[in-house]
Amino acid sequence: MSSPAVAYARENHPRFLNELKDLLRIPSISTLPENKADCRRAAEFLLAELTHIGFEHAKLLETEGNPLVYADWLHADGKPIALFYGHYDVQPTDPEDEWLSPPFEPTERDGNLYGRGTCDDKGQVWAQIKALESLMAANGKLPINVRVLLEGEEEVGGEGIEAFVASKPPELKSDFALVSDTELFAPGLPTLCVGLRGMIYTELEVRGAKTDLHSGMYGGAAPNPFVAIAQIVAKLKDEDGHILIPGFYDGIIPPSPEELAAWSSLPFDEEHYRLTEVGSRTLVGEAGYSVLQRTWARPTLDVHGIPGGFIGAGAKTVIPAKATAKVSMRLVPGMTPAKTFALYKDYVEKIAPAGVDIEVRLIHSGDPCLVRVDNPYIQAATTALREVWGQETVFIRSGGSIPIVGDFDRNLGIPSVMMGFGLPDDNIHAPNEKFHLKNFELGIESIVRFLEEAGK
Repeated sequence: MSSPAVAYARENHPRFLNELKDLLRIPSISTLPENKADCRRAAEFLLAELTHIGFEHAKLLETEGNPLVYADWLHADGKPIALFYGHYDVQPTDPEDEWLSPPFEPTERDGNLYGRGTCDDKGQVWAQIKALESLMAANGKLPINVRVLLEGEEEVGGEGIEAFVASKPPELKSDFALVSDTELFAPGLPTLCVGLRGMIYTELEVRGAKTDLHSGMYGGAAPNPFVAIAQIVAKLKDEDGHILIPGFYDGIIPPSPEELAAWSSLPFDEEHYRLTEVGSRTLVGEAGYSVLQRTWARPTLDVHGIPGGFIGAGAKTVIPAKATAKVSMRLVPGMTPAKTFALYKDYVEKIAPAGVDIEVRLIHSGDPCLVRVDNPYIQAATTALREVWGQETVFIRSGGSIPIVGDFDRNLGIPSVMMGFGLPDDNIHAPNEKFHLKNFELGIESIVRFLEEAGK
């Protein structure tokens, strides 16, 4: 099909890319308090652009953290309403000495755009906005109604948007959501993500003596919180990757035989994955499950950090008074954050060694989700992707978590079309994050064609 909006997007691609670079130069790191003003600047940048391309009711919605960006265009009578979602906040850049070019100076290299936020998620948000611009500029209108909701705290738990969505405001009344925060399964292979793992992120704090103690005078009698943390962590799962929390696996909904068969036909090379993506001597995990099953459809438990104590140069023979550990679990359909946290907390408190007090805190959480592939919006997306990319669309799950997708389902009762354009090796959350330039271009065209199909 000939699309004036696609033609407009192709003609204006160089400008779109330069505008994206301007957005990427804003260091909107939500984790760091010193970047709070930058987060607001990114929100204002997006707000101005939505107003510029013809959206109405554009405003910043204040939260206790960074503001939400809202705008809409609702003049397609009788057509569905899409809720566009993305996030403008980014991860920290450390270790900075591993970047080949400055993280906030977007750099083109080898067909990619390098910089923090290029793929996760500013590049994909900008693809959404430029698709909307292309439709508005080429046709003077959109084929369906669209609301846009962008957040600035996805990388730190998304509490502001969670509360806003839970209030079910009229600004969010929609038929489906479009989420562009995922990736293609392989280069050039159009992909729709139809399942996400949920998560709980926790912090354990173990306290021993009332103050730090000299290990020569008190070692052997005083409890050591770091040893206690190590003992607790060692009992969370066994050497085969099986999580030891009683009841942890109860109620899990496994993938269907049809889904497993589809996964087995995907172009996945386990050795290439080990070498190029993981970079380890061997892969680990539960016996009896493929790598894709382990990363998409099985729950996990990981330790992210054990900060505290003495880590300076030289030696300091002290028994710290307290130690902490940051532990997360990825959840699959059939599990809930509340139940999983309760099981985990109860187990940790029971296995804590003598002599220490332990506090188990929930930092943030998100529900797992599955999307039916027979809904009309998934079908419209499949048609659009096939046309733009020239191949049949594959359906996958993601091992990651996008908590807002569960919020949309639970609070608004709408499915999400997770149409993302990243690649598995885009280094999101790591140094040298990138976005393939062709994917940015085809991503815009895909969203244009998707909205045209959804409006038929």
